[in-house]
Amino acid sequence: MKKFLVTAALGAGMLATPALAQDAPGGFHVGAIAGFEGVDVETAGPGVTLDSDAAVYGVTAGYDLSLGSAFVGIEGEISTSDNSAQFPSGAGAAYDGLDTSGQYYIGARAGFALTPGIAAYGKVGYTSLDTSAFTSAGSLDELEENSGGFRFGGGLQIGLPGPLEARLEYRRSRYDDSASGDFGEVTTDQFVAGLGLRF
Repeated sequence: MKKFLVTAALGAGMLATPALAQDAPGGFHVGAIAGFEGVDVETAGPGVTLDSDAAVYGVTAGYDLSLGSAFVGIEGEISTSDNSAQFPSGAGAAYDGLDTSGQYYIGARAGFALTPGIAAYGKVGYTSLDTSAFTSAGSLDELEENSGGFRFGGGLQIGLPGPLEARLEYRRSRYDDSASGDFGEVTTDQFVAGLGLRF
């Protein structure tokens, strides 16, 4: 299902032609996002894959420079979720699973107008993730980490009446420093919708 949605979103952007392009949005923007997050952990210890799904929500802010029918910009985001990936019973791991919570992102984005009021964009940047291993006795303080990684994604933004705009976005993040040492490779896939203000 994830692959289908990503393919559909990318295909919609590729079908757009320069003849449809209009003025791209510019200026400062702030907003809120909410949606779905899937977490996958490829464990370094027992060689088991952990996964879980949860809601994700957060706030964003950034600035876009309009270049006629295209735009470039910078963006930051703080989000959180309550994902908890657990080992299957009998895996024989030293801990029972991994909780993820806060995520922090800063990066660049670029896009172009498809029609008046609708633009497609891609994004890439640095992200970090708060993680904590847990056992049946509770959290393991010594395995609490803030793991850095790489995020890429894309989506559509839609102008609404006045300064309002909406977003539909997919993004994938991979965390492979602290997390890979203690837990394995951690990745997140998120599908979010957003509502914001542009100044």
